[in-house]
Amino acid sequence: MSADAEGRGVGPPYEQASTDQSLGDLFGTLTSDLSELVRSEMELARVEIRAEAAKAGRAAGMLGAGGLIAYLGLGLLAMAAAWGLAEVVDAGWAFLIVGVVIAAIGAVLVMKGRDQLREVRPVPEETVETLKEDARWARAQVK
Repeated sequence: MSADAEGRGVGPPYEQASTDQSLGDLFGTLTSDLSELVRSEMELARVEIRAEAAKAGRAAGMLGAGGLIAYLGLGLLAMAAAWGLAEVVDAGWAFLIVGVVIAAIGAVLVMKGRDQLREVRPVPEETVETLKEDARWARAQVK
């Protein structure tokens, strides 16, 4: 560890405590370090939660788009396809076949959106892990 012009240790405060500091000074340093640590952890949590919210928004958008496309497709393409297919098979069967195909396309889009929603992590895992590490560090400093 290097020293600055006044002979103090340069580096993180948890690496080395000066022997000439009073208990009050040490406690003050520990308190300010812990408050800075809590602020840093809160900022990390905010960043993680924003990222997860963005993922959830994209997944919800895909679900909405899939539902809308399936609905519009049911109205427009189903009629045209069923009328065209009715030239080959009975009209009732033609409409049933077209309806099943469009419903399957909608189901695939819904399942894809649902899979993306499963990837969303509402708990900021990185923050939780660093908080655990910080708690271990704080316990080691108190001992």
